[in-house]
Amino acid sequence: MIDREMIKNKLYDEFIKPTNKKKNFIGVEIEIPIVNLDKKAVNFDVVHKVTDEFNRQFDGFKKDGIDYDGNVFSLKNRGNEDIVCYDCSYNNIEFAMGREKDLFSINDRFSEYYVFTKEAFEKYNHTLTGMGINPYRKYNESKPIPSERYLMLYHHLKSYYKYLNSPMYFHNYPEYGMFSSASQVQLDVYKEDLVKTINVFSKIEPIKALLFSNSVLFEENENITCFRDVLWEYSTHGVNPHNIGMYEVDFKDLDDFQSYLESLDMYCVMRDGAYINFPTMNLSEYFKQEYVSGEIYNNGNYEEIEIRPCIGDIKYLRPFKFINLTFRGTVEFRSVCTQPICDSMSVAAFHLGLKENLNELEELINNDDIIYHKGYTASELRKLLIQNELPSFITKKEICKLSRDIVDLAADGLNQRGIGEETFLKPLYERIKNQTNPGKNLIDSIKRGVDLEKLIREYGTPSGI
Repeated sequence: MIDREMIKNKLYDEFIKPTNKKKNFIGVEIEIPIVNLDKKAVNFDVVHKVTDEFNRQFDGFKKDGIDYDGNVFSLKNRGNEDIVCYDCSYNNIEFAMGREKDLFSINDRFSEYYVFTKEAFEKYNHTLTGMGINPYRKYNESKPIPSERYLMLYHHLKSYYKYLNSPMYFHNYPEYGMFSSASQVQLDVYKEDLVKTINVFSKIEPIKALLFSNSVLFEENENITCFRDVLWEYSTHGVNPHNIGMYEVDFKDLDDFQSYLESLDMYCVMRDGAYINFPTMNLSEYFKQEYVSGEIYNNGNYEEIEIRPCIGDIKYLRPFKFINLTFRGTVEFRSVCTQPICDSMSVAAFHLGLKENLNELEELINNDDIIYHKGYTASELRKLLIQNELPSFITKKEICKLSRDIVDLAADGLNQRGIGEETFLKPLYERIKNQTNPGKNLIDSIKRGVDLEKLIREYGTPSGI
């Protein structure tokens, strides 16, 4: 019998214990849409050719993931642990940079990979662009990569019709992982700072919406600058709202946070190298059962299967919070859309600098009366601030001041590191000065009649070009 104490201890070992190690690394993952400029579906044959070209160009990369059709979907450099792969489908490429102590090293390698890959795609009239939603998604094929993980994930997202008794609304985009892209940052966090890090960073999610929003659902909803939030919340990942989005509470200590982990849902495990899907259920519910009924993929079909829960299944717990604690002892910041490519490092610079000034950030937010103490929670404020227009109770001048104060804290934190990383924050100061963000700029440009392909090329241009 698996009781609560066993679950609690395992959660501690998997999530909390790794934060005991004193490290100070940075990890950056950037997902980027692939666009066929012929206004047709992305040609997967072209994708595979570009993958082969990349593998030949860069020494040290080895095939790390091969799909059921024999195509490579992941390459890994065994030296620096950089990974170049495709995320969910062959419509989306990801550059997952191996951990480093500084942002310049990450930026140098990312820029080299990106420029080569973009030029390789452009030989076939495809390109890459820095947008959080693929601007030509309507032309693409919604096919997951034929691999264990991505078939399982899509199967789970398509199962929303099974939750008809759930008191929530589901959108009609179960394939959203194939057309939405994020810029994620992982920072090492120490056990004594964990609760404060989550509490304080949660409160600046509304400001992050103003600074970084960049996912516009063209032709369907052009009033929301960060539609990615909607896609996650109203999918099967959001059946248990604790699994996605923001934390709605302040944690008083590690025990309090660990209780939150116990409130999460599971929806998959692995047995003998194969994923098994089952209806999302709370951890305690899952471990109470002698057997759980699920589905397993077998040669193009899904078959019913029963599994016996074991405590090791906790390693398949997959929350998608805006701020996640990972099995590696890192805090992963997940709420930011892919940025215009020339601004890619602004996301990591922002979070890294504020981590260095966490106490000062806490004081600033606790004393704020520009967005807080107006009757709204941080989550409600985020929902308001991903709209193209500000709510009436917030003035542009005041919120720009708050945004600048926060970015100033990030710049000061980076300045304390003494290696010049504050230069990556320049795009944020420009956005504050112009009272805009990439998503708002897209919406306003389309309204002015700017050609979408021009914006695709502009958002995909790396720095220095």
